[in-house]
Amino acid sequence: MTVTVPSYAAQAPAPAPAGIAPDRFRKAFRQYPAGVVVITTDAGRGPVGFTATSLTSLSLDPPLISFGIGTTTSSWPHFEQARTAVVHFLGAEQQPLATTFATSGVDRFAEPTRWHRLPGGEPALDGVAGRLRVETEQIVPAGDHRIVIARVVDAWLDEGRSPLLFHDGGYHSL
Repeated sequence: MTVTVPSYAAQAPAPAPAGIAPDRFRKAFRQYPAGVVVITTDAGRGPVGFTATSLTSLSLDPPLISFGIGTTTSSWPHFEQARTAVVHFLGAEQQPLATTFATSGVDRFAEPTRWHRLPGGEPALDGVAGRLRVETEQIVPAGDHRIVIARVVDAWLDEGRSPLLFHDGGYHSL
């Protein structure tokens, strides 16, 4: 018996499109406002943290969040090994704190940053608009970043404060 293979099946698949240029991608997302958080952890080598706008509520049951972190950042090796982290919601007046945690090559936990440790040892920033203590469930590769999926195990909120937002390359409030 002879099997005939359709001609389209014998052709190599077309390469996937490369996507848009990084500058165009960045410009598109500059038009999308996002809340600003600082995410901290300590994998046993001292506290680390970074400013992020990639926080997403992922699931209500179980309570899951996700955030992205670049694999070339100084914080990534710590988050890769840490079991827990703290997500800090920033108030509109906390632009200096966001800037500190977005700056490379500085001790982000030095004065004037005010912080303490939670009972589990996690570094927690003082005076923030809210805080989520999370446990990492999964880390998913995504290009030059990793997506951390974490379960929220505790929450504290200072309700009524205006959030810090990032839009078009700058910080704003509602």
